Amino acid sequence: MDQTPAFASDKPLAAAPASGPNADAALSENEALTKLHPNYAHALRVQTTLMAIPVLFGALILELALRDGASAALGLPTGIIAGTALVIALALIIRVPARRYNARGYQISDDRLRVVRGLLFRSDTVVPFGRVQHIDVAQGPLERFFGIATLTVHTAGNHNASVALPGLGELLAREMRETIRAHIRRETV
Repeated sequence: MDQTPAFASDKPLAAAPASGPNADAALSENEALTKLHPNYAHALRVQTTLMAIPVLFGALILELALRDGASAALGLPTGIIAGTALVIALALIIRVPARRYNARGYQISDDRLRVVRGLLFRSDTVVPFGRVQHIDVAQGPLERFFGIATLTVHTAGNHNASVALPGLGELLAREMRETIRAHIRRETV
């Protein structure tokens, strides 16, 4: 599997003006968000599949336990429990990861990072680089397999003290970390 596919968010990070009245306008809600790496949708699909497997096994065990006499007494046809669980699991595996992928995005400017996420409860977080304490780039086994990473920005304060941005290409996440780190160095000098 190619670890460094070319797509829109692999472009250089400079986008919006750093200060002045245009800085807030550049991060307005009307601005288009940068989509996450396409492999993030695949990773979400694999995660959902792995979470569905125990439920499917439970439904199969329940089906086998009721197979003898209880199923006939309840008037349930054979396979109705396991079949229903399978159909629901397939619907969730196909639909939920795509919706979660489309509900996330980010914007980065010269002095702040905006992270938008959430299906039912939307979250729109803006992190000024001046408040950043440290930055992590993390990869689990599934993320490593798909060539993606999670950028976590830790800030001063206690409300939303860390903001995670999963689903970035590994190289892009490291580039964003270095861009934020360089900005922090410029401000502290």
